[in-house]
Amino acid sequence: MSSIVTGEKSPSMIRRVYTNSWFQIILISFICFCCPGMYNALGGLGGSGQVDPTVAANATVALLAATAGTALFIVGPIFERVGPRVSLILGGWTYALYSGSLLNFNHTKNGAFVIASGALLGVGAAFLWVAQGAIMTTYVPESQKGRAIAVFWIIFNLGGGVGSLASFGLNFHSKTGTVSDATYIALLVIMLVGWVLGLLICSPSSVRVRGLRTIASEKLNWRQTARLALHTISDWRVICMLPLFFSANVFYSYQQNDVNGMTFNIRTRSLNGSLYWIAQMLGGLIMGCLLDMPWFTRRGRAVAGWVTLFVTGMAIWGGGYKFQVWSTHRLAQGLKQDIDYTNGSLSAGPIMLYIFYGAYDALWQSFCYWLIGAQSNSSARTAILVGAYKTFQSTGGAMAWRINALKKPAMTQFAMDWGLCIGSLLIVIPTVWAITSTNVGEDDVVAEDEVKEDLKQPVP
Repeated sequence: MSSIVTGEKSPSMIRRVYTNSWFQIILISFICFCCPGMYNALGGLGGSGQVDPTVAANATVALLAATAGTALFIVGPIFERVGPRVSLILGGWTYALYSGSLLNFNHTKNGAFVIASGALLGVGAAFLWVAQGAIMTTYVPESQKGRAIAVFWIIFNLGGGVGSLASFGLNFHSKTGTVSDATYIALLVIMLVGWVLGLLICSPSSVRVRGLRTIASEKLNWRQTARLALHTISDWRVICMLPLFFSANVFYSYQQNDVNGMTFNIRTRSLNGSLYWIAQMLGGLIMGCLLDMPWFTRRGRAVAGWVTLFVTGMAIWGGGYKFQVWSTHRLAQGLKQDIDYTNGSLSAGPIMLYIFYGAYDALWQSFCYWLIGAQSNSSARTAILVGAYKTFQSTGGAMAWRINALKKPAMTQFAMDWGLCIGSLLIVIPTVWAITSTNVGEDDVVAEDEVKEDLKQPVP
C-alpha cells in the first residue's frame, strides 16, 4: 500500500480517519500519556514515592543503561524490520511491570526486583521511544513538525500532570514519606491501557499524509541497516547534536530527588510533580509554535529556538543557584521533606523554580526532536536518529542518576547540570546554522542509496 491510499473504491470514513497522520500523532501521544506519562508521575514524586530514593535511583540507572545499550544498534534496526506497532507492543508492558515492582517493594522491601524491573523497562522504553520519535517526526509535512511536537508534548505531559494530581489526592492526608498502594495500582492499570492502545498504530506506508512526498524505499536488510546507522551518526551535523542529546535528561535526578524530593512533604511533592508536567505542556507548546513560524526560514526558526534555550537556560539555572545555596543551608540544619504548599512565602519560590525547570525540559527536548526531524523525512533514518538521541540521552541520565545515588553534594550535581546544558548549546551551533530549507528530494533517499552502493563493493 502506498502512503496515499488509492484504489477503485474510496476508503471508508473510519479508514480515512484511522490512517490520517494527525490521528496517528494523537494516538501515539495518548499511548505515551498512559505509559511514560504515568512513569513520569512516579518519578516526579521524588524517589518514585519512597522515603529513601536510593533504590529508585539505582533502578533508574539500570533503566537508562539498558536504554543506552539497546536504542541505537539493537532497537533501531529491529524497528526498521517490524515497524512501530510491534515495537510498541514489545515495549509498553514493561512500564506496568515497573509500577508493580514498586508496589511489591512497599511490602517486601525487595530492591533487587525493582532494579531488575528498571533494567527491563529500559529495553521496553527504547522500543517505545524509537517508535514514537519516528512517528512524530515523519508522519507530518515539514511545515507541521513543530506543531506535531507541541501536540505530542501537551498530551504526553498531561499524563504526568494527571497522574501526579491523582497521587496528590490519594496522599492528601498522608503524613508519611511514601505513597499509598492505591497510587501504584492506579498507575499500573493506566499503563496497561496504553500498552493495549499500541495495537491501533499504523505503519508508515499506510498513513495518509497530505502535502508530503514520503520516502518510498525498499526494506533494508540487517547489514544495510547497520551501515545506514553508521553513515547517519558519523555525519558532522549529527555529531554536533550528540552533546545536546546527552544533556537532555541529566537534570532529572537533581531536580526530582534533591529539589523536590528533599524539600517538600509527600503531598506537596505530588502537587509539584503535577505542576512540573503541566509546565512542560506550556513549554512544548511555545517551542513547537516557535519552530513552525511561517514568516521565518527553517534556519531562522532553528536560530530562534537556540536563542530561546540559551537565554531562558541562563535565567532559570541562575535562579536555581540561589535556591541551592538556600537549600544547602537548610539541610545542614537537619531540615528536609518538611515544606508544605500551604507554607506561603517559604514554599512559593521553590515551587515556582520547579515549574520553570519543567518548562525548560520541554523547550529542550522539543528542540532536540525538531532538529532530528530537520535532518530527514525518511522513517529509517529518523529511527536511527531517535535511537541515537535515546542512547545519548540515557547515557547522560544514567551518569547523573548514579551520581545522585552515590549521594554527591547537591551543589555539585547542580553545577554539572548547568555546565553541560550551556556547553552542549554552544557545540550544536554549527548544526543549527547548517539547517536547510527542506529535505524533500535531497538527503533522504541519497543516504540509503549510498549504503546500497557501498554494499555492492567487496568488503576489504
